Amino acid sequence: MLGIAFKPESDDVRDSPALEVVRRLVEAGAHVTATDPRAIASARRAHPELTVDYRESAEETMRDADAVVLLTEWVQFRDLDPRAARALVRRALLVDGRNALDATVWADAGWRVRGLGRAAVGPGR
Repeated sequence: MLGIAFKPESDDVRDSPALEVVRRLVEAGAHVTATDPRAIASARRAHPELTVDYRESAEETMRDADAVVLLTEWVQFRDLDPRAARALVRRALLVDGRNALDATVWADAGWRVRGLGRAAVGPGR
């Protein structure tokens, strides 16, 4: 998970849709690794019951991932190099929950991309 704050440039996790996604994935049995430039400490305090492996960087978070989910549109995440990111993951599946990334650029780098309200693009769409 890339982003857990309610919005970028904030550590606010109150009513964060990202944390609801995390909660549902954990309840479904997923191992969730997440990062956020400012909201990790806030998320730990607000939701100690969530079994989440918090990491300090996007690169650490994506390493060996089966899917990458963008949940807060931080500039650090929008500026990720999709080719470099592809080398980190086990499976190149990106779910852009904010429609903040250029799906065509990511698909050209070998990613299967899903965005809210958008058709899938990339390999195996």
